[in-house]
Amino acid sequence: MVIAIDGPAGSGKTTIAKFLAQRLNILYLDTGATYRVLTLKALQEKVDLSNEKSLVELVLAMKIRFEGDRVFLEGEDVTDKIRSPEVDKTISLPVSFKKVREEMVSLQRRLVDNKDVVVEGRDTTTVVFPNAEYKFYLDADIDERTKRRQEYLKEKGYFLSYEDVKRQILKRDSADLKREFGALKKADDAVYVDTTSLNIEEVLDTLLSYIRK
Repeated sequence: MVIAIDGPAGSGKTTIAKFLAQRLNILYLDTGATYRVLTLKALQEKVDLSNEKSLVELVLAMKIRFEGDRVFLEGEDVTDKIRSPEVDKTISLPVSFKKVREEMVSLQRRLVDNKDVVVEGRDTTTVVFPNAEYKFYLDADIDERTKRRQEYLKEKGYFLSYEDVKRQILKRDSADLKREFGALKKADDAVYVDTTSLNIEEVLDTLLSYIRK
C-alpha cells in the first residue's frame, strides 16, 4: 500500500506524513529529502549545479538510507544539514533537470521496494507514485506556510526574517510550478486538504477518514 502526499513547502506534508506513518506503523519516505541530499552533496563536493551530467553521476553514486524520519548519506546523519537555508536557496537548480529527476524517481522507488509506505514530496502523486492507493494534496495560505517554515528554521538554529523566509518559499513555489519535468500540481484523483486552520490531529483525522473507509 502506498499513501502519497503532495503539496507546496509549509503545507504540513512532511509533519503529517511522519505522524501518519507512525500511526499506521509503516515506512515513511520523504522524496524531497532525497533531492536535498543531492543538493547538499553537490555543494560539499563543489559540483557545478548547472551541469546535468555531473549531477546524474552524483545520483548514481549516492548511498542514501532512511531510518524513521532520519536521513543518512554515506552513513552520516544529514537530517538537519539538508534543511539549511543554503540548501533551500540552491535546490531549485539541480531538481530542474529531466535526467536528474528520472534517476531520482528510480532511486525513490527502489527505497520503497514494494513496502507499505507513506511517501511525501512535490510530485509524489503525479510522477513518482501515480498509481498510489491513496493520494492527498495538502495546501495552506502563504502567510501560514511562511510562519511554519520560519518556526522550523528557528528550532534548527537558523534565524531568518519573515520576509526572507517568505521570499524563499515564493521563489521555490514559482520554480516548482513552472518546472518542465515533475512540476508541482494536484493529481486529478488526489484529495485536496487545506491545512491553514487545522492542527496536526485534525489533518490526520481527515486523511485517516479516507484511508479507513
